[in-house]
Amino acid sequence: MMKVKFTPLLILILAPFIVGSCDTETETLEIQQLKTYDSQYFENLRAYKKSDHCLCFGWYAAYATEGLAAPASWGERIAGLPDSLDICSLWMGIPSNDPESSDYSPVAYADMIYVRSVKGTRFVAPSIVRMNKTITLKDGTEYDLSLNHTDEGIAVYGQYLVDQVLDADIDGVDLDYEPEGDWMQGDNFTKLVTYIGQYFGPMGKYPEKLLCVDFFGEYPPEETDPYVNYYIRQAYAASSASILQVEFNSISWTSPSKFIVTENFGSYYANGGVAFTEVDGNKLTTDGTQMYSLEGMARWNPTQGKKAGFGAFYFDRDYYSAKGPYYNMRRCIQIANPAIGQ
Repeated sequence: MMKVKFTPLLILILAPFIVGSCDTETETLEIQQLKTYDSQYFENLRAYKKSDHCLCFGWYAAYATEGLAAPASWGERIAGLPDSLDICSLWMGIPSNDPESSDYSPVAYADMIYVRSVKGTRFVAPSIVRMNKTITLKDGTEYDLSLNHTDEGIAVYGQYLVDQVLDADIDGVDLDYEPEGDWMQGDNFTKLVTYIGQYFGPMGKYPEKLLCVDFFGEYPPEETDPYVNYYIRQAYAASSASILQVEFNSISWTSPSKFIVTENFGSYYANGGVAFTEVDGNKLTTDGTQMYSLEGMARWNPTQGKKAGFGAFYFDRDYYSAKGPYYNMRRCIQIANPAIGQ
């Protein structure tokens, strides 16, 4: 949560003259500060995230990576994320505290550890799963996936993704299923999910670790269902509840309690999505103004039952909402879970 201190305009105008008349050193002004809460607040927050509620999921790509000092803007801090965000997919990579790592980001790393332990937010590692690249294995070996389109290659790739999570001690994987003609699709993708499912997800050795599959143009195979916690549909620019219903019907072999719908704030952050129409024809939000798709996704459920959650890609851009930091995300969490304060 954010609190911004506003200084009266007259003081801002006079400030240079006041400082110049009494001191030759520049004074640092505190312009932004997080709210502070007691231990009971965080205990309640962690309990809420373990309860049966509508999850908020998001891909985050804005944490600052340069320098050792904390950035000035909380929009570049993992610690500045909405408290009630449930699952954060680290689109920029997993921050490391190792100076030798290419992902060395000590401030982001410390923030992640704090937010994970104190606020109960879960962090997952996203990966566009295609067998068309070279990966560096745990022992430093370079492994060309494009030359290993075999079951053994799938196992090596799967172990690489598992090791990323276990070594960083985060909360799971987010497999981005957008094969676009790549070998890693259909039955081969099922084999990858099955391999990772030995470790993470409902069937895994570490069932507390999440196995998520997100998708856009093609639908994941039904055979993956026993191993997956959540299917995350990139329902970008979905302008109506009827479109969302079609999206769920396409994978209705799974439970709605596994289904998360998401908007693209890389393109539609200014208003919180695109203009949205609910199943009864309603187009307005509570104050009589146009409803937008993130809110529509928060309010909507499939006819088959209650969905798992909603969210957005590049939701970090919502930090700069004209109505306040993370205005749309925080407001829609409240709408989806009206009994829970933000």
